Amino acid sequence: MIQIKEITTKKEMKQFVKFPFSLYKDNKYWVPPIINDEIESFDKDKNPVFEHAKARFFLAYKNNEIVGRIVAIINTYETTHQNIKKMRFGWFDVIDDIEVTKALLDKVAEIGKENELEYIEGPVGFNNLDKTGVLVEGFDHIGTMITWYNHPYYAKHLELLGFKKEKEYIESNFSFSNVDIKKYGKASNIIQKRYNLTPLNFTSTDKIMPYVDEMFELFSKTYSKLSTYVPISDAQIDYFKKKYISFINPEYIKFVVDENHKLVAFAIVMPSFSKALQKANGKLFPFGLFHLLNARKNSKDVTFYLIGVDPEYQNKGVTAVIFEQFHAAFLAKGIENCIRTPELEDNHAIHQIWKAFDPKIHKRRRTYKLDL
Repeated sequence: MIQIKEITTKKEMKQFVKFPFSLYKDNKYWVPPIINDEIESFDKDKNPVFEHAKARFFLAYKNNEIVGRIVAIINTYETTHQNIKKMRFGWFDVIDDIEVTKALLDKVAEIGKENELEYIEGPVGFNNLDKTGVLVEGFDHIGTMITWYNHPYYAKHLELLGFKKEKEYIESNFSFSNVDIKKYGKASNIIQKRYNLTPLNFTSTDKIMPYVDEMFELFSKTYSKLSTYVPISDAQIDYFKKKYISFINPEYIKFVVDENHKLVAFAIVMPSFSKALQKANGKLFPFGLFHLLNARKNSKDVTFYLIGVDPEYQNKGVTAVIFEQFHAAFLAKGIENCIRTPELEDNHAIHQIWKAFDPKIHKRRRTYKLDL
């Protein structure tokens, strides 16, 4: 018999976060989170995402053992202001037993109906900065710290239960050697002169912080037309600053401003922390922090996390300015591989940015939808 239990205690939350550690034990492609960090992100008193989101956490038990987990999410901005009657689910992990999957998703559907929502979609997080999608191709490639990994049977379970593909995302990578600095250096100089643009480079995090609010304004302007877009509040931006910006190499954050010092483009790249997180195995101490700091300094792989260009400057070659700046930083660090985070398959504007680097698609992931 399968029992679905809503978790309410700190002990249960820790069990919720630690369940994938047993599900993916000895899997060389799964990248574990830092346990305490994940627990904190689910704390309604610490994470401002809960200003515009409601979440309920569930564990599935079979024979008194945990066999699955799921978060049922309602983004209240999405349902109220955007009138998108979506019931979200995320942090979905389960053993290869479709009855367990059904029991967990039935609970999500129940909550959706209680709130008069029209359909379920997932796996997704709270907003655009969260992980998204169930992996359907690329199971033999290591994950990243900002994506979910899963077993191949996840998609099969969802499809057997009547869920249909809603959105498809691709992940690609390319060799740093594919970046032709002669081409981009020349183009960068032309673009800067033509539009009176100036690249901003940083050597310390403190000098980045005054630009972060403006960066998120540009992020919203860039991505607001996408079907997945949900606004990010000022409190969430402050949370992001404290949690992430300080841990990203300052030389991996690039801005471009116009003659009035207004931000027109940005890009954030992170060293790949995947192998370091595997070594840390969910804990910062005693050695996890060392592995992460070592990766921050010495990783030869980088992940392009966020990139945005003001719509007024799209298709004008502004990314050449950004890539010229990254080339210098990557060359100094001995970077070998560049990894792209999930991008909507139909986001053709973003695909054009990478086209010249001959990217290879190595993963695909999807969200699935079920009408209520």
